[in-house]
Amino acid sequence: MHQMTLAEIARGLADKKFSSEELTKVLLARITQLDPQLNSFISLTEELALEQAKAADARRANGESGALLGAPIAHKDLFCTQGIRTSCGSKMLDNFKAPYDATVVAKLAAAGAVTLGKTNMDEFAMGSANESSWYGAVKNPWNLEHVPGGSSGGSAAAVAARLLPAATATDTGGSIRQPAAFTNLTGLKPTYGRVSRWGMIAYASSLDQGGPLARTAEDCAILLQGMAGFDQNDSTSIDEPVPDYSASLGDSLQGLRIGVPKEYFSAGLDPRIGELIQNSIKELQKLGAVIKEISLPNMQHAIPAYYVIAPAEASSNLSRFDGVRFGHRCEQPKDLIDLYKRSRGEGFGPEVQRRIMVGAYALSAGYYDAYYLKAQKIRRLVKNDFMAAFNEVDIILGPTTPNPAWKLGAKNSDPVAAYLEDVYTITANLAGLPGLSMPAGFVDGLPVGVQLLAPYFQEGRLLNVAHQYQLNTDWHTRTPTGF
Repeated sequence: MHQMTLAEIARGLADKKFSSEELTKVLLARITQLDPQLNSFISLTEELALEQAKAADARRANGESGALLGAPIAHKDLFCTQGIRTSCGSKMLDNFKAPYDATVVAKLAAAGAVTLGKTNMDEFAMGSANESSWYGAVKNPWNLEHVPGGSSGGSAAAVAARLLPAATATDTGGSIRQPAAFTNLTGLKPTYGRVSRWGMIAYASSLDQGGPLARTAEDCAILLQGMAGFDQNDSTSIDEPVPDYSASLGDSLQGLRIGVPKEYFSAGLDPRIGELIQNSIKELQKLGAVIKEISLPNMQHAIPAYYVIAPAEASSNLSRFDGVRFGHRCEQPKDLIDLYKRSRGEGFGPEVQRRIMVGAYALSAGYYDAYYLKAQKIRRLVKNDFMAAFNEVDIILGPTTPNPAWKLGAKNSDPVAAYLEDVYTITANLAGLPGLSMPAGFVDGLPVGVQLLAPYFQEGRLLNVAHQYQLNTDWHTRTPTGF
């Protein structure tokens, strides 16, 4: 059962080959047995899962149907779940039980999805390796000595290890796509505003976006269908009709114009990954796609712009965690200042403290214009590059990451080296565009991803291209040894 995709589970439940309760029990047992190797879960929700599974079986018995009805999933531990710990991977929120469900959680529950638990993540989604979590690092099921990527590494590791078929995740600068690439999954960051951020604990509000992680594009289409849609509780949610993402998966790629930016193939890219990307291009050409070289001239400025904007927004968003209203509170504070200092100093880890300090500096008097305002201007230039490119092509293709997954601890002493791994993914967040990573092969036994970017609200096009590619390749079917 654990090898089935979300689509296969939907068909099996519809054909009454097994019940949601039976499947849920199998996967909960598998998580209990195998997750100690991976550390991909922060909380297991056995009682809730079995309760939801029984309810889903009853709904099916009453004639209801739906691709997510009875399907087991997990949520990244920054989606608020009522009455269940929502920690954001931080000591600061270790004792926080959310009083309500995030919109994404509520929508998926209404569709009948079964929540198995909350997955591990970089603290407050700040990281590219899932090593900054207060609950310990997550390990990559393809090689337990390597990172699974971050910040959605827990969701990625759990799905890659066949502990469950799919999971929710979030992407601020590549945190869905990069872990997908590192663990041989398909991961989709939707257009900014496509998925509600209400109840999703914020890192950088103008960049964060929720999305699906699964083994196939078909499964991502199913999960995104349940997640997407307008939410009046979220002021950044966009009131745009949600198409049937599964309906366009079978469309032909004949005549599809794919742009390949020359800037993607610079000295920073591992040549072995470059070769796999070229192989992916050839495969898509066989399916009728037309390849065109394009340019994204301002891509070189994206990393410095991102690492001003994101920490600036983080310093503002995380100011609410002060030991007064909720979250970690220090013992016996001498006065209010001591309460603030020690609660935040004890509650936040080093990476979060680093980004808060950088952000506060960039927003301080005398530096706002020099840093934050200039970074926002660069953001506009990055967006303009994409708009110009999409006048010539339908989608943009390139590597998801410049290197395969690195060893645990390898970049801990040099945070900037880890930041540079986001070079191909952060531009989509700066511009608010949808982006997808899909499996493209292996380097030294470690998975590699190819990234696709599309114009606003064209998630269906990305899923269509990825699905057609996966019908003609088998990279996505490979399973890590031991899982």
